[in-house]
Amino acid sequence: MSSLKTLVLDQKKIKQKITRMAFEIYERNASEDNIVFAGITGMGHLLAGFLAESLENISDIQTTVLEINLDKKDVFRGEVQLSEKTDLTDRCVIIVDDVLNTGKTLVYALKPFLDIPIKKMEVAVLVNRSHKLFPVTPDYTGLELATTLNEHITVDLSPETQTVHLH
Repeated sequence: MSSLKTLVLDQKKIKQKITRMAFEIYERNASEDNIVFAGITGMGHLLAGFLAESLENISDIQTTVLEINLDKKDVFRGEVQLSEKTDLTDRCVIIVDDVLNTGKTLVYALKPFLDIPIKKMEVAVLVNRSHKLFPVTPDYTGLELATTLNEHITVDLSPETQTVHLH
């Protein structure tokens, strides 16, 4: 594997993708009063916050941001849990992650919601690599990117250097 990194999205393009995704979320959920963004630990949680903020800027929909705590490297072990206990009954929940690769992480991220009668669940990802091994298809995608299995996507959503790299 080469150590060469290719810039796929810079800060301006990431912001544009997030804004577009927020408009799509608004279009499909205009009748909702409140939407819960549940971001997967790390960049997924940061992306959930950016999506929530963007949605609130363009609509009257209130948002709640939760973190789904799980070990992405070993989703089989350990508990998958939400950052806080809140009533999600009859709520619209959007699971958020930075990159959708095989779908395994997103499938395990559903665990905390299985015993809750939520109204609707959707999935939002910044980059969809489409290496589907699990039955997960995002409802909202920032970028579809065809990659080989040997290539990797690195997402950095820290305030000073928002980038997506392929390497």
